[in-house]
Amino acid sequence: MDSTLACLTDWMTRQRWYGGKARIPELRRLGAWDLPSDTEGVRVRTLLLMDDASRPPTLYQVPITLRQTLLPGGGRHLIGRIESGEYAYDGPHDPVYARALLRMIVGEQTAVPDAVEAVDAVGHSSVPAARADNPRLDDAAMTSTVLSGEQSNTSIIYEGPGDRTSVICKVFRQLHHGANPDVTLQTALADSGSPHVPRSIGHVTGEWDDTGRSSGRASGHLAFAQEFLPGVQDAWRVALDAAASGEEFSGQAHDLGVATAVVHSSLSHLFPTRPASPGDMVAITMSWYQRLAVALAEVPEIAEHSAEIEAVFDAAQEVPWPSMQRIHGDFHLGQVLSVPDRGWVLLDFEGEPMRPMNERVQPDLVLRDIAGMLRSFDYVAGSTKADHPERRVSALKAWAHNARRAFVDGYIEASGNDLREHRQLLDAFELDKAVYEAVYETRNRPTWAPIPLLGIERLLSRGRMPERVEVGGRA
Repeated sequence: MDSTLACLTDWMTRQRWYGGKARIPELRRLGAWDLPSDTEGVRVRTLLLMDDASRPPTLYQVPITLRQTLLPGGGRHLIGRIESGEYAYDGPHDPVYARALLRMIVGEQTAVPDAVEAVDAVGHSSVPAARADNPRLDDAAMTSTVLSGEQSNTSIIYEGPGDRTSVICKVFRQLHHGANPDVTLQTALADSGSPHVPRSIGHVTGEWDDTGRSSGRASGHLAFAQEFLPGVQDAWRVALDAAASGEEFSGQAHDLGVATAVVHSSLSHLFPTRPASPGDMVAITMSWYQRLAVALAEVPEIAEHSAEIEAVFDAAQEVPWPSMQRIHGDFHLGQVLSVPDRGWVLLDFEGEPMRPMNERVQPDLVLRDIAGMLRSFDYVAGSTKADHPERRVSALKAWAHNARRAFVDGYIEASGNDLREHRQLLDAFELDKAVYEAVYETRNRPTWAPIPLLGIERLLSRGRMPERVEVGGRA
């Protein structure tokens, strides 16, 4: 193993985006691509490293800078010193890398391949202000910071003085063959004029060796830049503040339902739709039973409800299914921004991170997105109770109930899709989501496990008492 891989092997285990926390990486270099540096003594490289320790192997994108001298203030982002004597740094945290990447994305410079081809694609009609020849996007005058708190990817925020366009660029860490829906869906929506997504700036696509493919080459998205909306809150924070202060969220939830319906409608016109086939039904329902099996093994509290949960899943297979179309795929309050004079803006169309990319790019049911948002309202109530134990449980239940109802009502009004007709199927999606959450919280945040467990009990009790249906504004 060369000295760079040796340094990276130890460093990657401490990164939030590395998926194999319990094991030591077995890194294999597939190739790299370089960018011109504007600073003497600094090289800009992006490595594609296969981790053979995972099953199946996972491909990571690791941008680094190689410096002849230490980066001032960069101690926390130092990867190590390699045999050449250069210091290797985590690229996104180095301003030289950040500037080089932005210049490539807006078409001002090209990458140098080293077994990996990387090509820019500048945004189209959605962002006239982001063209390479527009002075409002001046990389030399923009400062870069890395967004904290992310896990699966790394985002760089570019901001400049005055009224220059602010940009956020997501560097994808785990790479997959095929188009990333985070890029294709948001770009298509933005180009169609949708106000409910950020405007697209551009993206980087790559091609690399893959002996597992008949062509011997794989391709996919490496980075995606879009409009950055500074100084705004996400819907999760807005909802938490409302619940903590006892304020109704129904008006905002209604508008969020409308925005969600509008985005779903746009996606149904921009991408192909099709009727749900027997194969679709089998694939989706089998995933429910598989997640339930995992939950029964890891969350003992679910065992007493297993028969009722399976009954809900069984009932969902006996009713008509709506058409399949492209959806968000991982929809919750944290994926939505509250933007003044613009309303709700949806983010991160990458889909559920744990699902394979070939599944995330397939048509799905809009009910998956709706169920995800309904579960998110329950999480607000549960989180608020944990942080404010003085709040009455009944009041928080009423808050979540009203928000759920308003969201569904807004969706129905804007879409004309009466979700009450799909109540059994929506219940199954929401119950599946709660089962998944119970496993996640048990593994990662045990003190939050009661939130999905109480959600499971509520959904099942609702099924036992159909006169108390919460879907829409009518019982």
